[in-house]
Amino acid sequence: MTTSAPLYGWYGDDFTGATDTLAVLAQAGLRSMLFMGVPSAEALAAAGPLDAVGIAGAARAMPPEAMRAEMSAVGRFFEKLAPPVLHYKVCSTFDSAPHVGNIACGIQTLHPFVNNRWVPIVGGQPSLGRYCAFSNLFAAAGTGGAVHRIDRHPTMRQHPVTPMGEADLRLHLARQGLDGITALHYPLYDATTDTDTTTTDALDAALQALLAHGAASHAMAPTLLDLTTPGQLATVGRLLWQQSQHARLLAVGSSAVAQALVAHWGKPASTAAAPLAPADGPVLAWAGSLSPLTAAQVKAATAYHRIAVDAQRLCSDTAYAQGLQDAICTGLNSGQNVLAFTGPADGAPLAAGASSTDVAQASAHLIARVVQARAEHGAPLRRIGIAGGDTSSHAVQALQLWGLSYKTTVCPGVTLSSAHSADPSRHGLELMLKGGQMGGADLFERLLGHG
Repeated sequence: MTTSAPLYGWYGDDFTGATDTLAVLAQAGLRSMLFMGVPSAEALAAAGPLDAVGIAGAARAMPPEAMRAEMSAVGRFFEKLAPPVLHYKVCSTFDSAPHVGNIACGIQTLHPFVNNRWVPIVGGQPSLGRYCAFSNLFAAAGTGGAVHRIDRHPTMRQHPVTPMGEADLRLHLARQGLDGITALHYPLYDATTDTDTTTTDALDAALQALLAHGAASHAMAPTLLDLTTPGQLATVGRLLWQQSQHARLLAVGSSAVAQALVAHWGKPASTAAAPLAPADGPVLAWAGSLSPLTAAQVKAATAYHRIAVDAQRLCSDTAYAQGLQDAICTGLNSGQNVLAFTGPADGAPLAAGASSTDVAQASAHLIARVVQARAEHGAPLRRIGIAGGDTSSHAVQALQLWGLSYKTTVCPGVTLSSAHSADPSRHGLELMLKGGQMGGADLFERLLGHG
């Protein structure tokens, strides 16, 4: 599957999800790099030949105007690079709203930079406990937890920024401004194979009928695809790849988009994840997510010196932030693993007056200062773990990294990446970025690589 031009491009609307797609592609043996923004010619040259090119963004936390500004530049870049598939990678729970992380806005911004009317929206990711049936999204509560319809999910129904009040993704996206969404429901492609002529023909005929409907009056034809089992991935991938050979395609969804194409190409996980080696020196972890799962992960992290952070003071009190930095560095310098967390251990909301964006930015700047202090101390940090999408995005920017490549997988949906930076003390830094809903209770313990 190697080629002089990339087969696959992706834009992740947050950094944690973007690294999950990186892992899927790298494990399939594709030469893959995730860039921190639209890459310069120098960064592209430094990365070498690539089969898959990704850009990590922050659209999930942006209002529509900011999304359009960021994603228009991304669209122009990929229009010139011209991969057959451009993947708009969104969260597997599709949590978004008209005023923030508007997925319809993202689709409308990126679509003019491809030339295929069809916009497939892949609705599930079984590997993470996400299932889409008859256009309704279901999600497990934590790794291996009970499965709930997304509007009844104990966390997602009360997400602090984008609560999910609608399970039918057609209605959810229509409320954000995406019109004319059709659907291919799973009985059409369940258990089909490329040699199953009857079912394959029926599926292809159903898709052609959808594409023909309104072709003269609609520039875009969004279609929601159900996904309930891993066995359906190859069928979904075949649809995407065949259509992309007629005209460059915008596909929307979680890392299941990449999984589907990899399954169709016949290259599932040809490169097994390397065992996670013990960390080279003390590990710094930061938990910025407020999810109950992250709170449980913090509570279980007994191999760390844990530091509770007053989120409001972190944003407003310079002396407090400096004292916190000193405390973290003291722990690391003594050889301790240190885990700082801004969310209450019981998963309660932020204190009044502390905006989640402000906390994420303040956290990121503090992480960068700790990394710099350790480098100046002559003992650069070699492994960091960050929980929380916004905190991860801001931290990578504050660390001034230009790219991430795949190192290994900590657990399903959680990737350990290797940082690329012009700063020698940060180049090769191992970085785990994870969303609030990812990983088991022992995630931070796993990050240490003790087996």
